[in-house]
Amino acid sequence: MAVVTQFVVVREGVEKMTFTSKKEADAYDKMLDVADNLMPFLSKSELELTEADVEKLSFYLAQNKDDLQVLLKGGSLEKKAPAKKAPKKADTKEAKDA
Repeated sequence: MAVVTQFVVVREGVEKMTFTSKKEADAYDKMLDVADNLMPFLSKSELELTEADVEKLSFYLAQNKDDLQVLLKGGSLEKKAPAKKAPKKADTKEAKDA
C-alpha cells in the first residue's frame, strides 16, 4: 500500500486545489491572497466591471504578478533574444584528380 502525501488549499470551506508539495500549495495560497486583496481595489475603479470580471481580472493579475511588477516599475516584458551566431561553415576541400 502506497502512502501519498497531499497538500490541499481550502478557502472558506471550499477545496480549491490539491498539490503534492507544500511549496506549491503555499505559492498557490499566496496567489489567492493577492487575488483577494486586488478585488476591492479593482471594484473601486471607474471601470464598469461585473463582479465576475473583477474576480477574473484579480486572479489573472495575481497569477502574473511578476510580469505586472516589471511593468509597474517601467520595465518591458519583451525579452531580448541573444544574438544568433552565424552557423559555422565546415571547410570542405575536395581532392581533385589530376
